[in-house]
Amino acid sequence: MKIIVVSDTHGRNENYFKVLELHNPDMVIHCGDVENSEYALESAAECPVYMVRGNNDFFTELPAELELQIGKYKCFVTHGHNYYVSMSAKHIKREAIDRGADIVFYGHTHKPVVDMDDDVIAVNPGSLSYPRQDGRRPSYVIMEIDKEEKVHFTIAYL
Repeated sequence: MKIIVVSDTHGRNENYFKVLELHNPDMVIHCGDVENSEYALESAAECPVYMVRGNNDFFTELPAELELQIGKYKCFVTHGHNYYVSMSAKHIKREAIDRGADIVFYGHTHKPVVDMDDDVIAVNPGSLSYPRQDGRRPSYVIMEIDKEEKVHFTIAYL
């Protein structure tokens, strides 16, 4: 199973459409700041799309948080701004552990990271529109679950 994890597209969806064409995923997870693009993001994908609202998503019915079961993994999805992710992932990882999640997906920082430890995996795909990491390349995460149900993550760049 191939899952594409994106965040912080901020209504600039060209790179999102490119990523869908490149990968033809089984699922998309968007960690917020879609800025009124819910319909475009969902209708462009030929798979289920799960989205949460970010701190720039006003007048939307998107949920602030989601809990999903993906294979054997319980996943917690949020934008992250309410968990002080700009300072560290400590609080969001604690929340994920308290919810019994195996993986937490979040955005907000516009910097990609896959933080794997024994308690929880924290995944931030960065931003496809306004990257802030060194090199400032648009980023996303490819999550793959193999036949043995083991999860693999790749930070990918356009």
